[in-house]
Amino acid sequence: MTSPLAHQFFQQTAAALPAKPYLTLGDRTLTFGDVDRLSDGLASELQAHCGVQRGDRVAVMLENSAELVIALWATLKAGAICVPLVATLKKEKLSFVVRDSGAKVVIAHVANSDRVTEAIRESETTCGVVWAGERGAIPGRYLAEACAVADGPGDTGVEAQDVCLIIYTSGSTGEPKGVMLTHANVCNNAAAITGYLRNTQADVILCVLPLCYSYGLYQILGGAYVGYTCLIEKSFAYPQDVLQRAAARKFTGLAGVPALFNTLLQLAPFDGIDLSSLRYMTNAAAPLAPSHIVQLATALPGVEFFSMYGLTECTRVCYLDPAKATRKPASVGQAMPNCSVFIVDEDGAPVPNGEAGELVVRGPNVMRGYWNRPEETARALREGPMPGEKVLFTGDIFRLDEEGDLHFVGRKDDVFKSGGVKVSPRELEIVLYELEAVAEAAVVGVPDRGDIAIKAFIVLREGHALTEAMVRKHCKERLEAILVPKSIELRASLPTTESGKISKAQLRREQAVQA
Repeated sequence: MTSPLAHQFFQQTAAALPAKPYLTLGDRTLTFGDVDRLSDGLASELQAHCGVQRGDRVAVMLENSAELVIALWATLKAGAICVPLVATLKKEKLSFVVRDSGAKVVIAHVANSDRVTEAIRESETTCGVVWAGERGAIPGRYLAEACAVADGPGDTGVEAQDVCLIIYTSGSTGEPKGVMLTHANVCNNAAAITGYLRNTQADVILCVLPLCYSYGLYQILGGAYVGYTCLIEKSFAYPQDVLQRAAARKFTGLAGVPALFNTLLQLAPFDGIDLSSLRYMTNAAAPLAPSHIVQLATALPGVEFFSMYGLTECTRVCYLDPAKATRKPASVGQAMPNCSVFIVDEDGAPVPNGEAGELVVRGPNVMRGYWNRPEETARALREGPMPGEKVLFTGDIFRLDEEGDLHFVGRKDDVFKSGGVKVSPRELEIVLYELEAVAEAAVVGVPDRGDIAIKAFIVLREGHALTEAMVRKHCKERLEAILVPKSIELRASLPTTESGKISKAQLRREQAVQA
């Protein structure tokens, strides 16, 4: 399938497979034809009554739902740029995003009307609202009524190089940045990702990740590109119930993050849940512990596991061939189709295989830049090896092994020196995850009498016990003495970013306050 615009590949699929289920939410199913028709109505409303034109921004602040998907396609059909936002976004951050993006319209659930109305007021912008949910005491335009409009949208003049999405980073440090992805980016990435996952129309993908972030959103975009069915769940808070519903639908794919797979491992051996239809699982957003990958292979033999690496600025970069998953569980493989990578030192010179350096990404998956952030864009997008091109400096440290597979070492911001020795938290966390009792682990540098000391934070699996002495003994057997954590703290949970990653920035801030 080829199309220059993201919504066009959805429309092509809807025209070819109008009766094929696209979205399933509990007992509710919408076909590709249903979503195409409903999004046409909303797109017409956005143009005719909200004044949306080519290049305008529409913020979509909804939980995982059919309405979110309809709003996405309607926004693009109207010629606008979709700005997906987490439904629980705090008022202050919502106000910032509305002001920063210059959103013309916000689509939000009426249950959040107080927060949304106040945020728009504080943003000091002129911004309309379309409400999802049942019409009630709040006046205004409602999504369900707009979707019933029979007319389709008018011509927009949108081209492949126009911005399609602005996805705001989770903002673990400082203000969030809006990553601009073009229609060409989205079309390329949907083709590449569904290609290496070997997706077909027969696939049924369980979507439990937030659809407002890149990783979750591409499950929906992949469904539109290939024609597979998406089983949408609001979360993985009740994993047994979610898996039972997915198993009943014969799901074939599951996209997860480390916290989800930690939960999954605690449910093994999955008594009473038939997972025989499951073909593959993917992990991105944050690295999964190698020991957990091996455990998943044992718990779910025959299920392919794709270890992947990506970032919002280019969606996806690489994946490990599932055949290598248990042999090289610490690797995230090689660049995906139509993408290339190289590793450089602090001066921008390529480093030999085996040496660590910053990962640089080249290809049509790379973002246009950061919205309203020319200086930060210039730091991230720099001159590439070919005249006139721009490549993405990721800020992530990697090394290449002898087979050409990539290994994540850590974020530039996470690496620190302790006692004059450079410490990569990832190396220590891999060792901690070898302990069966460890569900989550994070290592950070903390102030210590004029130096930086290594501190480990650990969350235990349910029903397991572990002492600091046991952890320290395990580390001493596997690490140089100087790399053994000076302090270890057992916690019930670790702070996370809005996208579900462990927030080391928050841990560092907590420790700085206590110092």
